[in-house]
Amino acid sequence: MENNQEVLLKVEHLCQYFRLGRKDMKAVDDVSFEVKKGETFGLVGESGCGKTTTGRSIIKLYNITSGNVYFKGQRIGAGTRSYKDAIKQAKKDLDAKKITKEVYEKIVAENRALIRDAKLDSKKVDREYSETLIKSLEAEYAEKILAARGNEEQVKALERELKNRCRVARKSKLITQIQMIFQDPIASLDPRMTVRDIIAEGLVINGITDKAYINEKVYEILETVGLVREHADRYPHEFSGGQRQRIGIARAVVMQPEMIIADEPISALDVSIQAQVINLLNDLRERLGLTIMFIAHDLSVVKYFSDRIGVMYFGKMVELADSDELFKNPLHPYTKSLLSAIPLPDPVYEKQRTRIHYNPIAEHDYSVDTPSFREISPGHFVYCNDAEEAKYKEQIK
Repeated sequence: MENNQEVLLKVEHLCQYFRLGRKDMKAVDDVSFEVKKGETFGLVGESGCGKTTTGRSIIKLYNITSGNVYFKGQRIGAGTRSYKDAIKQAKKDLDAKKITKEVYEKIVAENRALIRDAKLDSKKVDREYSETLIKSLEAEYAEKILAARGNEEQVKALERELKNRCRVARKSKLITQIQMIFQDPIASLDPRMTVRDIIAEGLVINGITDKAYINEKVYEILETVGLVREHADRYPHEFSGGQRQRIGIARAVVMQPEMIIADEPISALDVSIQAQVINLLNDLRERLGLTIMFIAHDLSVVKYFSDRIGVMYFGKMVELADSDELFKNPLHPYTKSLLSAIPLPDPVYEKQRTRIHYNPIAEHDYSVDTPSFREISPGHFVYCNDAEEAKYKEQIK
C-alpha cells in the first residue's frame, strides 16, 4: 500500500478495562494504529490478547475506558470512564486532604468539560454525516432521473429508491459505516429469525418500510455472497457453518459500509470452507471498495490476506509492519515466537523446525527504562525501550 494513502480509521491510545471487584482487568492497554482506505489490516495474537475487544471497542459495542477512535477524520469514539474515575479520585484525595479544594474544583471542571465535549462531538458528527449523505444522494439521483427521462417506470423506481435511501440517511450515524462479521456464525445469528429478517434488520432499524425494496436488497446481497433467493425464507439451523458465515457477511454488507471488521470469521470453519470465505471477502473488497480489519490468530492466513499486520500480546500492540516486512524482519521476540509456530507442508522442514518460546520476564528488563511504541524503520513499529530500539535498528541494517 502507498504511504500517502488516506487514513480511514485511526485508533489513538485505546484502553478498554473491565472492572473485576475493586480492580481493573486491562483487556486493551494503550493501543494505537491506523487503517488506510482500501487496505486489509491484519490483527493477530494468541487467544485472550485483546484482538476481539479492540474490534468491539472500535464499533462501540463496549464503552471505551480511555483514548479516541477517529473514522474519516471524525471522532466517533472517546473514552469517558477515565475522566469520571479522575473526578472520583480527586474527591478521595480531597477527603484525605491530599489536595486543596481549589485543585479539586479545577480537576472536576476540566474532566466534566472533556466528558461534555466527547458527547457533543459524537452528536455533531452524526448530524453532519446525515446531512452530507442526503445531499450526495439527491445529487446522484437527480442525474440518474434526468438520464431516465421518458421511461416513466424507471423514473418511478429511481424515485422510490431515493426515498428509501434518504430515509436511511436521516437516521444514519457515521459508526454504521463500520460493520462487523462475528467469529461464531451460529451464536451471532438469531435462530428464531429467517435469513430475510436477519439480513434486512439493519434496513428496518433505519426506517425502511418498503417491503419490495427490502426484498430486492436481500435477494441481491444473497446472490453477492454466493447464496440463492430461496434461502431467504429459511432459518439459520438449516445451513452449514460456511453458509451461516456467508449470511453474517451479507448482514454486514447490506448496509453498504466503507469498512468491515472481520473477527476471526474462519476459525470455526473447516479448512476447505475457510479458503472459500477468504476468497469471498477478497472479492467483496475489490468489488465494493471495502476496507477490512481482519482479526485472526493464524499468521499464515493473515499473511495471504493482509497488506499490513499488527501483533498484539497481553493487551498491547507489540509490533506493526507491512506483511512482507513482518515476515522478513520480525523484531519483537513474541512475533518471532508466533512465526516459529506456523506449520508448513514439508516433512523435512517440520523435523528441523524449532519452536521459539516467548518469556517476557526473561526477554525484557523494563524496571528502569520504560518501553513505548516506536518506529524502528519507515512503517515498522515495535514496543520497546531505548536499549531494545538500538538493538532492533542494528538488526535491520
